[in-house]
This record gives sequence, structure tokens and C-alpha cells, in this order.
Amino acid sequence: MDNEMTGVAMQMILHAGDARLHISEALKNVKQFDFEAAAEKMKQAEKELQQAHQFQTNVIQEEAGGVKHELHILFIHAQDTLMTIKSEYELARQLIDIAQAFDQRLKKVEEN
Repeated sequence: MDNEMTGVAMQMILHAGDARLHISEALKNVKQFDFEAAAEKMKQAEKELQQAHQFQTNVIQEEAGGVKHELHILFIHAQDTLMTIKSEYELARQLIDIAQAFDQRLKKVEEN
């Protein structure tokens, strides 16, 4: 059981970490006003977060079904990592929306 939870935790951390890299790349794209590339990176980040979340959900569903898991510090760390990066994802989405809005307004000003 311990090896199973370690594997689940590591998969959560791996996918969440990959999501963080995609988010970082998306924000770099925004700095270059490449909103299309940023959107693609955010889609990739979302897929990674969904995969990480599915590992967590599976454990929770097992618990709800009567399977008892020992408290595993690495799993707790994985959950914390997932939620932190999920928050980063949501914040990045908002920042990208703001940057796009400013870019559109700037283009209108430049046209005049």
C-alpha cells in the first residue's frame, strides 16, 4: 500500500509540476503578445492539472468506498502542490485576460 500511495503522490506532483511549466511558458508568451501560443500552453496546463486531479480523486473515491489508506505525508504534499498550482493556473488565466484586454485597447488607440 505504501508504494501505491507513493506512486500516486509522485504522479500528482509530476503532472502538477508539468502544469506549472506550461503556465510559466504561457505567461512568457503573453509578454511577447503571443496570445495564441499562451492559450495553447494554458490548455496543456489544464490537461496536466486534470490528470493530477484524477489521481487524487481516485484515492478519495477509494476511501469513500471503504478502502482505508494510511496517512502518507507525500500524498499530503502532492495535494498541496496540486492546489497551489491550480491557484496559479486560475491567476494566470485572469492575468492573460487582462493583458488581452489592454492589448485590444492599445490597438484601438493606435488606430486613431
